Amino acid sequence: MRIELLFLGKTRESYLAAGIEDYLKRLSHYQKVEIQTVKEHRTKKGTPEKIIIEKESQALLQKVKDSYLVCLDRTGKQLDSQELAAHLERWEVQGLKKISFVIGGPLGLSAKILNKADLVLSLSRMTFTHEMSRMLLLEQLYRACTINAEEKYHK
Repeated sequence: MRIELLFLGKTRESYLAAGIEDYLKRLSHYQKVEIQTVKEHRTKKGTPEKIIIEKESQALLQKVKDSYLVCLDRTGKQLDSQELAAHLERWEVQGLKKISFVIGGPLGLSAKILNKADLVLSLSRMTFTHEMSRMLLLEQLYRACTINAEEKYHK
């Protein structure tokens, strides 16, 4: 099974970029994982947020090919680490070849992409920046893999 992470725009904060790289390296010991960054939509001043969200979500959706789509959104289902681990294990047993996790930009994701998602997840009831969400997702995926491997990271 391959994990694909689709992010909108580059991670600008160096401390978050370092954390993302660290967890990406750790996670790669358990899963084939790839990060794809989709360019943010440039707009003229005064462009309605809805238009920006639609264009950015469409660009992300175009990158998703033949995969199980998981979108991160504040309205999504909240799982604890054990439940996420169980999902990963189940997807592997089901023979899914690729899982695509999508994190939008500061404005979030459109209803269109959320409706196409096989699963919509929320990291927390609290709000995080989209850049922090990237690192948190990677850490949770790594934690889920260590749970499934019965390793001590989670304990």
